[in-house]
Amino acid sequence: MPQPTSPVTWPDAAREAAFHAWLSPLEARFGLLPPSLRAASADASFRRYLRLDTRTAGSLIVMDAPPERENCKPFVQVASLMRDAGLLVPEVLDWDEPQGFMLLSDLGGQTLLEGMDTSDAQANHARYMQALDALLAWQLASRPGVLPPYDDALLRRELQLFPDWYLQKHKGLPLNENHAQVLARTFDTIVARNLAAPQVYVHRDFMPRNLMLPTRPGATPAQQLGVLDFQDAVHGPITYDVASLMRDAFLSWEEDFVIDVTVRYWEKARAAGLMDFEDWHADFGAFYRAVEWMGLQRHLKVAGIFARLTLRDGKPKYLADAPRFINYIRHTAHRYRELAPLLRLIDEVEGLQAASGFAFGRV
Repeated sequence: MPQPTSPVTWPDAAREAAFHAWLSPLEARFGLLPPSLRAASADASFRRYLRLDTRTAGSLIVMDAPPERENCKPFVQVASLMRDAGLLVPEVLDWDEPQGFMLLSDLGGQTLLEGMDTSDAQANHARYMQALDALLAWQLASRPGVLPPYDDALLRRELQLFPDWYLQKHKGLPLNENHAQVLARTFDTIVARNLAAPQVYVHRDFMPRNLMLPTRPGATPAQQLGVLDFQDAVHGPITYDVASLMRDAFLSWEEDFVIDVTVRYWEKARAAGLMDFEDWHADFGAFYRAVEWMGLQRHLKVAGIFARLTLRDGKPKYLADAPRFINYIRHTAHRYRELAPLLRLIDEVEGLQAASGFAFGRV
């Protein structure tokens, strides 16, 4: 998790008092040093993380998740599933479920994103291979009926964030009948293509910002990187997590590097028996096209989420990355005839001219 940037403040005296009442009995048990409490990180939800030093020169993490805003049960469930799958995830040391406080093991202070050499894609290749090892261990542990399904209703709910929040509220576009028809046809195609893919456990935000760089001698291949922010995991398309890993929310790579890593994933997944679907086992191109369609669903969703975070939740920093997602969307839409109407709509909204080709990554 990132290094502390600010002291701890509380929304009200009652929550602060509840926190100290919960923490006090844990001081001796875990050797906590309460004066060291400081901000560790926050995310796009109402959840935040605090760091506490211990008497053994280590540190632990406190999750502060107001129960009226956040449900911690999925976090605990998925943490257990990931640990059983052999991944390195925070250990839940204590949980006050009614108050929404949790004490966790600390996976370190540096994310994979922070450790990236953004000027040289190949310098990060080994780390991406470690991410693939963790992802494959997670997918191979999949069982139906354990996690919520990434079904038609959820895919469509997420897609609807794009017109509701990005187009209408952020861009101020009044959707006319033609816009509505374009979006409806596009969304139908996206959902149909993605639901056809094999189903596995899906982290749903598997990207360098949520992978940690711990020092762990003797770790298994799946434990070279710690995994965070997994509480929204579902059972859905196998293409989702590799799409989010390589078409990141906060950095972009040229397509040759994206293809290189995705091919390596495909080869590993094929050897593990996860590519036994239609012609995917023999045809990387067929799999890569499915990854693009899955990525498109994610990019439309995230553009809407980033607009909502700014306009509803007062977190404007996320919208600064919206152009990255528009670039991803345009790149994919330019490749497929079925997506030409979507490309025209995006170009209309963004005031852009349709181009003959796109640089895949950098914005």
